[in-house]
Amino acid sequence: MKFSVLVAVLADSLEEEAIRIAKKEGAGGVTILSGRGIGAKEKKTFFGLTYEGSQSVLLFILERKLSVAVMKALSQELDLKNNSSGVVFTIPLEHITGIDTSQILQFEDRIRDAL
Repeated sequence: MKFSVLVAVLADSLEEEAIRIAKKEGAGGVTILSGRGIGAKEKKTFFGLTYEGSQSVLLFILERKLSVAVMKALSQELDLKNNSSGVVFTIPLEHITGIDTSQILQFEDRIRDAL
């Protein structure tokens, strides 16, 4: 079985909705990190301070086909192509240890159902 890390960097306001969408598509656990970013365009300033806004970084370890399905669902349901409130991408995993065996069984069941 091959795995990917699905990374979603989103506005904080979308965090809970993104987790709900991912779980609906079959994702299990998620690691949540806080972040902030600097975009290509300069943001407006207020009294000399630039507000970039805070972001959530969601990390999911998923079976590769499932990671694509979750990525598409996040992109569509959060309308990421039109509102520039986040980015979602996958990174292939070569080696992994420590993943919950029940999660692997869920991935296997999902693959069997798809066949």
